Amino acid sequence: MSLDRHAGQRCVQPERVERANQGAMTTNDFPSLAEALLPSVLAAGAVEMRHHAAGVTVETKNDSSPVTVADREAEAILLEGLRTAAPGVPVVAEECVAAGDVPVKGSAYFLVDPLDGTREFIKGSSEFTVNIGLVVDGVPVFGMIYAPVIGALFVTLGRGRAVETAIRVDELAPSLTNRPLKDLATRTPDLDALIVVTSRSHRAESVEAFLAGYAVAEVRRGGSSLKFCQIARGDADFYVRLGPTNEWDTAAGQAILIAAGGCVTTLDGTPLPYGTTPDMINPPFVAWSRAPIAPSKR
Repeated sequence: MSLDRHAGQRCVQPERVERANQGAMTTNDFPSLAEALLPSVLAAGAVEMRHHAAGVTVETKNDSSPVTVADREAEAILLEGLRTAAPGVPVVAEECVAAGDVPVKGSAYFLVDPLDGTREFIKGSSEFTVNIGLVVDGVPVFGMIYAPVIGALFVTLGRGRAVETAIRVDELAPSLTNRPLKDLATRTPDLDALIVVTSRSHRAESVEAFLAGYAVAEVRRGGSSLKFCQIARGDADFYVRLGPTNEWDTAAGQAILIAAGGCVTTLDGTPLPYGTTPDMINPPFVAWSRAPIAPSKR
């Protein structure tokens, strides 16, 4: 195992791939997986909260994106949690990939974005999240998203069930058992008065041109994977992203949205793919509350 020189976390290596299709991941036991990962997710959120309060030094990665020590420390916690919860399943983690450590993925693998919304985090905003997604046969099937500032957890508990609950980063012996869970369900869009969410940090003229084809009543700007969660809980109709993103940015949110009744597609209406390109960069995509909506004003 190689070591990430910045944080000391051990990144998952290709020799684990032969076990990737064995064990718990083939059982679809998402409640047990969520329970097993919850302590690590909260611990990662607690680390981020400490740095969020104290301020952080910002570095720039080779792809010109920012990174902080909070990203790396949170990732180390999540990697250890995944090794315990799902031994043998490869993990593609953002900062490990940036350090050149990319495992052979196999048909089942985790995607980890330890601090989604780093730009918002650096600005002192509350709109950052901890993201874990599980991809099986090219489809995100399990997602766990935690927003530590607001104490909101979003998670898939079945192929057709995603829930939201409130939980603090400092909760002792955290468990989803006997906790109030609100089922997430997307809404039927009003084609004459659509509510759209867009990126707070990446709004572009191309997005404005895309939206011009729709009867948009309101545009809400937001950060991180919380945009997927807004659609999953029925607060908006779609989210368009035309700039570059990586698979770890979207997998958890896509899994949650699909379980809540929505979908995520490329601009030609096909499902957003995973594991098809070596760089793991997504094409432009739209996250929809239900089926894709054809433009009516072009």
